[in-house]
Amino acid sequence: MSEKKFDRNLELEEVDMYVLFARMFSHITREVEKACGEEGVKAVREGVKQFGLERGRNIAARAKAMGHEVTPEFYLSCYDMGRSDFFTSEDKVSKDQVEQNFTDCVFANTWMKDHDEQYGIHYCEMIDPAIAEGYDENFECIHDKHFFKDGCCHFLFKKKEN
Repeated sequence: MSEKKFDRNLELEEVDMYVLFARMFSHITREVEKACGEEGVKAVREGVKQFGLERGRNIAARAKAMGHEVTPEFYLSCYDMGRSDFFTSEDKVSKDQVEQNFTDCVFANTWMKDHDEQYGIHYCEMIDPAIAEGYDENFECIHDKHFFKDGCCHFLFKKKEN
C-alpha cells in the first residue's frame, strides 16, 4: 500500500463546522438559483424560515423545561446554539427585550471572504426573525445593521407592539 505524499510546506488548517456550514449554504443556494431562478431562491428562504421557526419552538421548550417563562429575558440563556469564539457580540438582556451587537460572525466572514454575500444574505435575512417568531409568535426581531453593509450586525428582539 503506497502512502500519499503532500507538500509539507502547505499549512493544513482544520476547517470549523461553522465555516463548512456557510460554504455548504452558499453552494446549495447558488445551484438552486441556477436551476430554479427566483422561485428557487424563495424556496431556500422559506426553508431557512421553517428551520428557524423549529429552532425557536425548541428554544421555548428548553426555557419551559428549565422552569422559565417564554419571555425575552430567557431567550439567550436558553438558546440552542452555543457561542464559539467565531462570534463576538455585546448583549443587553432585560425583562422586555434583547439587544445584540455582533462585531464578529463566522458566517458573514466566510461569505465575504468567498465573495458569496449574495447567497449568504438569504440566511441572514431569514434566520433570526424566524427563530424569534418560533420562540414566541409575539416576539419580533429588528435587524437594522448588517455585516455586508455596516461591518457589524445589530439586532433588537422585543414583543411586537399591538
